Amino acid sequence: MKKVTLSLLLLFSLIVLTACGGSGGSSGAGGDGVQEMTIKFSHVVAENTPKHQGALAMKEYIERESDGAITVEIYPNSSLFGDQDEYQNLVSNNVQFIAPDLTKFVGNNPQFNVPALPFMFENDDEAIAFWDGEKGQEILGSLKDDGVVGLSMWPNGGKHLTNNKRAIDSPDDLEGLKFRTQGGQVLEAIYSELGAGSESIPFGELYTALDQGVVDGQENTFSNIESRKFDEVQTHMTVMNHTRVDYAVFTNTEFWDSMNAATKEIVQAGLDEGTKVAREEAKTLNEKAYETIKERGLVEIVELTPEQIEEFRAALEPIYAEFEEEIGTDVYEAAREAAGQ
Repeated sequence: MKKVTLSLLLLFSLIVLTACGGSGGSSGAGGDGVQEMTIKFSHVVAENTPKHQGALAMKEYIERESDGAITVEIYPNSSLFGDQDEYQNLVSNNVQFIAPDLTKFVGNNPQFNVPALPFMFENDDEAIAFWDGEKGQEILGSLKDDGVVGLSMWPNGGKHLTNNKRAIDSPDDLEGLKFRTQGGQVLEAIYSELGAGSESIPFGELYTALDQGVVDGQENTFSNIESRKFDEVQTHMTVMNHTRVDYAVFTNTEFWDSMNAATKEIVQAGLDEGTKVAREEAKTLNEKAYETIKERGLVEIVELTPEQIEEFRAALEPIYAEFEEEIGTDVYEAAREAAGQ
């Protein structure tokens, strides 16, 4: 009887242990449930911009669909990390998502110069077609040796010139002026070709640099000019659309690979939702921002005619030959195909 009782107890214990061991935890990467985590998303622009609206949509989707298991913290306006240190902190996994200007990575891969190619893309749709295509995806994935991967391109739009010296309506008008750029070989070459100087200044420091005369002007989208009130410290603006600001959402590969299937599915769907909103908002917010700039009336605005744009295009045509070998003929061809050229 004692042996039977002991056997039954051992069998019961084994059943209990087996049941407990098969329940699975929701917090580990190997579990089936959604992992509990806090995700940090850092960017350098203001709240009323396409980038921030996309980040908000991403946050709302992920938190809702995870039933609060995942918290997404967004840090706009360089409040967590700025232009100069956000990438290093992504590599270190101190932040899980950043959405920098693509030209910030030209030092890692010169093919990130695509948004700086003069007059390559007329609108957001053409730029999106390139970055969603095979060659664009290849470029976004080129940082894996750093433990970083680009996931999705978020457009901001065509850039326009502002300065505090004179109206600009021809290439000769840039002679002797100094402009802030995001940095990179192509942007530097553009201003050199037009007889102007250029300097790379972090976006968060740009208003002060313009106010103090460190540079005479800058190039940016309407939404960035309006939201950061650059027209307060500039007197002239030329509607030009000569180069672009395009972002991409980058993540840390260690973080990305640490998520189980259920968690990654929600985060990826949240990113898709953020991409949809950011792309929709880019055109709308830029149009609204341009109207606001005109209503404020702080800058004299020059809207270039098609003939004047052709003059700038012709002046900057040598840039393509100069960088074709470095960027790649295949990249040029893919960009021109996306642009319908």
